[in-house]
Amino acid sequence: MEDFQLNDGRAMPRLGLGTWQIPDDQAAGAVRRGLDMGYRLIDTAAIYHNERGVGSGWAGQEGAFLTTKLWNDRQGDAAAALDESLALLGVDAVDLYLMHWPVPAEDRYVGAWKAMLALRDAGKARSVGVSNFQPEHLDRIVRETGERPAVNQIELHPRFQQRALREYHAGEGIVTQSWSPIGQGGDLLRDEAVVRIADAHGRSAAQVILAWHRQHDLCAIPKAADPGHLSDNFASLDLTLTGEDMAAIDALDDPAGRIGPDPDNFS
Repeated sequence: MEDFQLNDGRAMPRLGLGTWQIPDDQAAGAVRRGLDMGYRLIDTAAIYHNERGVGSGWAGQEGAFLTTKLWNDRQGDAAAALDESLALLGVDAVDLYLMHWPVPAEDRYVGAWKAMLALRDAGKARSVGVSNFQPEHLDRIVRETGERPAVNQIELHPRFQQRALREYHAGEGIVTQSWSPIGQGGDLLRDEAVVRIADAHGRSAAQVILAWHRQHDLCAIPKAADPGHLSDNFASLDLTLTGEDMAAIDALDDPAGRIGPDPDNFS
């Protein structure tokens, strides 16, 4: 699959390996298995407390794409926070540094964005972006700095499709990256429409959902550590859904489908 072309001229793979909730002592094995399998994007964050393990699994890797994130309580100290992440990861720079949440009540995200742009210019983060930002947050950082994020990583799955935000991203040249792309599993993988489509293609429900993301031009980063899950998710790359399939999954959108926090009030 072709990579995404970011608005800063760099490229980013269309499928990644998320490491949320993978303990530090298990992260190295999961990352190494994923890289050996062909994954080219690894996503972690300071708040995951597994950057050391991710870095151990990453060691010696070339040609792949590494993401980490600035946690909320470090928005006033982004340079030191990234230095700490780089030391744990064992790298001189990351491919993508994201501001994890806007935390609008603290009103520090514009200053943090300016600091992240300086870190990009210093070569410590090759690209910079945000996570969980709403249009008003994006409008403000662009208005005050003239610089758009390359990526906005948001909760996005068939039961919470964020169509208005995706349309905003498309208009601004921002790549939409989906966290919890399969809705943390559970009921979504047993949904009647998803199972019917999976059976028709002889594939798993997870592969169907990940193919839906890809065909909507979304970058999915499903979390996986088990070799079977890693392999199953990766196999979604050669699955093509029909227009009818896509429409059936599109119909699962639910205004109450959010799983995670609301970015407008999360701190």
